[in-house]
Amino acid sequence: MKHVVLGLIACFSVTTSSFAQSTSGTLPRIAIAGLGIESSTFSPAVTQEEAFHARYSGEVFAAYPFMMGAAPLRKQAKWFPTVVGKSLPGGIVARNAYESLVGKMLDSLKKYGPYDGLYFDIHGAMSVQGLDDPEGDLITRIRNVVGYKTLISTSMDLHGNVSERLARNTDLMTCYRMAPHEDAMQTKERAVTNLLDRLKSGKGKPAYKALISVPILLPGEKTSTRIEPGKSLYQQVTPLADHQPGVVDASIWIGYAWADEPRNHAAVMVVGDDKTKVTQTAEKLARDFWTVRNQFDFVAPTGTLADVLTKAIASPNHPFYISDTGDNPTAGGAGDVTWTITEILKRPEFQKIDGPSLIYASIPDPAFVDKAVAAGVGGQVSGTAGAIVDHRFAPPVPLRGIVTAIQRGDKDAEVEVVVEVGSVSVIITRKRKPYHEEKDFTRLGLNPRTADIVVVKIGYLQPELYDMQKDWIMALTPGGVDQDLFRLPYKRIQHPMFPFDKNMKTPDLSAKLVPLSGTTK
Repeated sequence: MKHVVLGLIACFSVTTSSFAQSTSGTLPRIAIAGLGIESSTFSPAVTQEEAFHARYSGEVFAAYPFMMGAAPLRKQAKWFPTVVGKSLPGGIVARNAYESLVGKMLDSLKKYGPYDGLYFDIHGAMSVQGLDDPEGDLITRIRNVVGYKTLISTSMDLHGNVSERLARNTDLMTCYRMAPHEDAMQTKERAVTNLLDRLKSGKGKPAYKALISVPILLPGEKTSTRIEPGKSLYQQVTPLADHQPGVVDASIWIGYAWADEPRNHAAVMVVGDDKTKVTQTAEKLARDFWTVRNQFDFVAPTGTLADVLTKAIASPNHPFYISDTGDNPTAGGAGDVTWTITEILKRPEFQKIDGPSLIYASIPDPAFVDKAVAAGVGGQVSGTAGAIVDHRFAPPVPLRGIVTAIQRGDKDAEVEVVVEVGSVSVIITRKRKPYHEEKDFTRLGLNPRTADIVVVKIGYLQPELYDMQKDWIMALTPGGVDQDLFRLPYKRIQHPMFPFDKNMKTPDLSAKLVPLSGTTK
């Protein structure tokens, strides 16, 4: 297997008429386009078009605070926003949904061209029915509209995947340097700034792009930048990327573990004008990643749900957070696996109203939500919830309790209700929703700071929850984003691949250069 993308650099002139205009005082013409989602191919869920909450034309600017109103970057170009859609992670994207969104994007691009530049805002882990490498397909189709003189700058999640086709068709590329992704907006701004700098200076396309495929596939919960070795590995990136003359940007991708495709693995990419620095930087980052591969471990203690619940009940540390990791909707889980809440409600400790207080977030089921709304706050409701999409691990969970809250208008959930069952407050939603912030709970009359136990469908805790927890364990539960990758039926990933092939030889991590977009060599 070739772990390193091969290619030869070709000379390429950047003194096109469009770049000449950019340096003569005329504002550059820059388009904005992108689609983003993490799609688990191990989940039975299918993602439809409405999940992307697509923004069109002027609405697109609202996705980028650094581009709003009179922001300095807004004044540096003539902008042509087309379509930007971002979905909550989920299952594979329906092909007709993808084609519809792409069609609208391409129609808009055709309408307002030509362009000096294009900002391409993607996640990098989208899977589409019947289509490998959707981001590579999308950027290729964009190139067919805007041509190869247009400078494309791409921003990605570090849990995205970088194929040779994607790398070849972009000119500038960067990704997040933190997990959790506290630098997401900073990364997007960097991609736009890099694009503007290259256009205004007249430098255009960087002369060299080195992409090294690193044969490692690990979940994000083992590669967080909060802990070692991810912390030190990623701390190298900023000085190497931002403070080396001749290097425009450098990135390390962990990759996305819950899709079974050949492109799913780690990667390093460096772009710039100094061949030696670009190649040496890429090789250093790739070698350092490979060297520490055996040191990666979960960002928090882990255990079976039964053991974790026993520890949480006995613990004096409150709130005690439990991550229900296998059905995490922010990694691609269906969100309606009922296995964990079923096991919780079986425990006698929670069957009495004066038992340990536990918040469970959450289970989507529109029919149960309708019943709770009909009963009203203070009313009693009974029925079953969940396991509509992913019923492989447990059937719908029986719930009988008092409705304590009803909230409408959430972007993801649409309608949320809370039902008190014994000492457990179960959040049920019309559509699946992640619970990452304190306000997600308090708007429902729940206080995650004073609860004994809070169970959330998540992997590593997002910053607000992490800061409030007094103890935390990740339960290794079943679902479409199972943290135990050895339990997943991979068939198409490349081998050898760490950690699946433990005795594999050290791969070739030498830098080979990806041809510039628009060249044939």
